[in-house]
Amino acid sequence: MNSARSPLKPSSALAARRLRILSSRRVSSLFAGEYRSAFRGRGIEFEEVREYQPGDDIRAIDWNVTARSGRPFVKQFVEEREMTVMLLLDQSPSLDYLAPRGAKSRVAAEICALLAFAAVRSNDRVGLLTFSDRIERYLPPAKGPRHAQRLIAEMQRPPEGSGTDLAGALNTLERVQRRASILIMISDFLAADFRLPLIAAARRHDVVAVSLTDPLDGQLPEVGLVRVADPETGHRRLIDSRDARVRAAYHRHAAARQAELDQLFAATGVEHVRIATDTPPVHALTSFFRGRQRRLCR
Repeated sequence: MNSARSPLKPSSALAARRLRILSSRRVSSLFAGEYRSAFRGRGIEFEEVREYQPGDDIRAIDWNVTARSGRPFVKQFVEEREMTVMLLLDQSPSLDYLAPRGAKSRVAAEICALLAFAAVRSNDRVGLLTFSDRIERYLPPAKGPRHAQRLIAEMQRPPEGSGTDLAGALNTLERVQRRASILIMISDFLAADFRLPLIAAARRHDVVAVSLTDPLDGQLPEVGLVRVADPETGHRRLIDSRDARVRAAYHRHAAARQAELDQLFAATGVEHVRIATDTPPVHALTSFFRGRQRRLCR
């Protein structure tokens, strides 16, 4: 785990400042309220007693206070709001390729920043674990705007790894985050088998998978001969995008991969939301919050 804190490059520092300003502005009262409704506290705690009023649940009557005062009193409880949110951010090279609408890494960073500010505004603790084929950064959960700003700055530090080890990141999280939390994974999920670590994480945490997509992920443009390269393995190949069979195979592979992810998340009880690079993350997250709130109220 990388604990060294090398200075941010000027370009990275500027990017962090822009992201911090943009995200803090977009985390409006409405957005923060939707976040609070979607992620509720894990229990209730006693607050006070008050006089019984018609319509109160008689099961809430505090019989000791009632007996002493000669009048009925009921116990009042409030939601135990404070929660811990852990952001698991994929920083592997596959998120960095330049698509027409921008790199997935940019969208991933904005999603993390929005969630961090929403958590801070709700007085929740928020932590960060970034990974590639190794653990890049780990910031233990904490509160406050300054912590959110540090979290955003750490996201701008370039990764050292060149692959994707989501299973290793989940295993590391289980060791460092023993307390039950809201675990939000932001990734394209182009990773080797991570089913077992995901099952273990879902047993302890409330897990949400944010899958980053691009409109071109499922289609191969017809532009002739193209030399393609895997940014994580370096493997190169020449393909003919004019060949209908090649394009059809590309589409089938992308669709099969999406179906496999859907099945995995459904089987493990993990909520799954897709956010595309051509969709403002704040809108996609708000829509997800509202949908989750409706599901919780059923």
